[in-house]
Amino acid sequence: MSKTKEIQAPKWEVKDRTYYLIGGSSPLTYTLASKNSKRTSLMWFDEKAGSQRELRYATNQASPFVDEQKGEVTLGHIIFENGALTVSKQKQNLQKLLSLYHPKLSSVYAEYQAEVEAEDDMEGINLEIDALLAAREMDVDHAEAVLRVEKGSVVTSLSSKELKRDLLIMAKRNPEAFLSIAADENVGLRNTGIVSVEEGILKISQDQRHFLWGSNDRKLMTIPFDENPYSALAAWFKTDEGVEVYQTIQKKLQ
Repeated sequence: MSKTKEIQAPKWEVKDRTYYLIGGSSPLTYTLASKNSKRTSLMWFDEKAGSQRELRYATNQASPFVDEQKGEVTLGHIIFENGALTVSKQKQNLQKLLSLYHPKLSSVYAEYQAEVEAEDDMEGINLEIDALLAAREMDVDHAEAVLRVEKGSVVTSLSSKELKRDLLIMAKRNPEAFLSIAADENVGLRNTGIVSVEEGILKISQDQRHFLWGSNDRKLMTIPFDENPYSALAAWFKTDEGVEVYQTIQKKLQ
């Protein structure tokens, strides 16, 4: 009978470590709590013991746990400068306090990990490549529809080369949002609705409640309350009645 292989916890590596404040914050100095007090709780729940253990950074002690510290203690400060703190490998007690036990880990600060940062960078780069390739291969009509989301009616006056250039800039600046907009099937429908109003094929009533034929003011649809008119029109274009109107508009725009 084979024995089940025991899963071992990751080995603690002795090395210099760097920590940084999260959320883009980088004040000149920031002092992190280094001992438990009425004002700031510095406790860690030990699941094996089923109890809370008090933490304290003492420069002359090997452990960050108060119950493992012996004799007189020399308290130390934990200070981030310009949003960062580098702790040498000689200060294992402080490293373990910051990397394993401090309650503000992941909410106020994080440990810099080169592999994780590299993975995040690669993901961002690949996302940008995907967006730029999608923008480069996109036809002009779709490009106009996507770019209109960001630039509005100004896209009508842009040449095809200007459209493609601005589309690539949009894809590079915010690739995730670009890909999301490009994949939205309603973007093209909304664009058709906007262009049809600009060309006078359709128009919106003065109270912004109805879409009408531009030629005879015949009502086509009612815009639901608190809904974007062109989003509502795009959804209506998918109905049996709306499909016929959409096909008629497409012919008029050709």
